[in-house]
Amino acid sequence: MDDTFDLGPVDRIPPGEGRAFEVGARRVAVFRTRAGGVYATQGGCPHRGGPLADGLLGGQCVVCPLHGYKFDVATGTAMGHACGDLVTYPVSVGDDGRIHLHVPAEVEVRRAC
Repeated sequence: MDDTFDLGPVDRIPPGEGRAFEVGARRVAVFRTRAGGVYATQGGCPHRGGPLADGLLGGQCVVCPLHGYKFDVATGTAMGHACGDLVTYPVSVGDDGRIHLHVPAEVEVRRAC
């Protein structure tokens, strides 16, 4: 069963940035691209747990602020390294402009290297 969380207005995340949220026992990073897309991933880099919401976001690519590992925020795919992919979460923005995060109960954060 999925849980849905209201993370507040999308405007609290400026275009081209990410924000960290505590959702139950999970740390989740939510990104808003300059093109208007909103994406959610696990909050910590699988390499050493770096805070992905603090990383640089260019297009749909986030760069971990600790060691420069890159990931596609839409798919979670690792880019240019074998550290492993990110867990992604379904996210939507309602007609009211609020972010709705959907978290499947069985998803676990990946730590690959």
